[in-house]
Amino acid sequence: MPAPSRRRLSGPVFRWFAFASFLSMILIVLSGGAVRLTGSGLGCPDWPTCFHRRLTGSWSIHPLIEYSNRVVTVVLVCVTAATFVAALLREVRRRDLVALSGLLVLGVFADAILGAFVVYSKLNPWLVSFHLLLSLAMVVVGAVLYHRSKYVYGPGARSDVRDPHFRLIARLLWIPFVVLLATGTMATGSGPHAGSSVGQLVARRLPFAFSSAAWVHSLAATLFIGLVTGLVFAIWKSGAPVALQLGVRRLVVIALLQAAIGATQYLTHVPAWLVELHIAGATSLTIGVTQFHLRQSAHDREPGTKMAVA
Repeated sequence: MPAPSRRRLSGPVFRWFAFASFLSMILIVLSGGAVRLTGSGLGCPDWPTCFHRRLTGSWSIHPLIEYSNRVVTVVLVCVTAATFVAALLREVRRRDLVALSGLLVLGVFADAILGAFVVYSKLNPWLVSFHLLLSLAMVVVGAVLYHRSKYVYGPGARSDVRDPHFRLIARLLWIPFVVLLATGTMATGSGPHAGSSVGQLVARRLPFAFSSAAWVHSLAATLFIGLVTGLVFAIWKSGAPVALQLGVRRLVVIALLQAAIGATQYLTHVPAWLVELHIAGATSLTIGVTQFHLRQSAHDREPGTKMAVA
């Protein structure tokens, strides 16, 4: 274990910093989705200011929503930067927590810069899709950081693999999940919600039919649900530890709810509020896959943190 530093910031206190950063990553996904679904993507044609070096172009709804999202990003930069400093000042400094906190800071900056390219490209659908995927990737990093802040990692720390076969499956599960997310962004990028509103420049859409993209996405969703459902029975029959059983059950429930939301929004002509709910479901599913991966090994709790199933 690393030697304690003269600086004093306990593990339980740092966990709250990690938790705040984790919630921040979720917030940026949801607020970004709200900007696009309210048609406010072009509410501020300039970056980082809104219009001709002014903070807001007008007091109308679209500039206010777009610039509010930018304010949220600034807050997130402050939260992640504070978490990074907290990792450096932690009583027992851990390289993994410092690296993950630093990666969040870099990720938020990269997301903000990508947002500028999205604005100046007039909502290029490829960039918008990558913007969402990058934000979800930062949710993964935030979830890992929060998890590791609660458990002891590093040289000499306990790391008991619960089942080597399921650990391999958990790693391979990322492949169909990434395909699921990618096809989902393709469906969104070809759908009716481009991010612009009436009277603005019409944003381009991806060069294929929305119905075709939705069909491909539904195939990816069916495959993913089939895989995790099979995992439920495999883990149950194998008598695997309770932590793995709980993790995969939650994953199945979230995946089924997400599929129901997706089917409903398609059949009801893609209302904006259901799309936002679907984005929230994609975020929940991202967290679920991450947690299932993390549950594959058991670790001791950090002193002072609440006991729970690992």
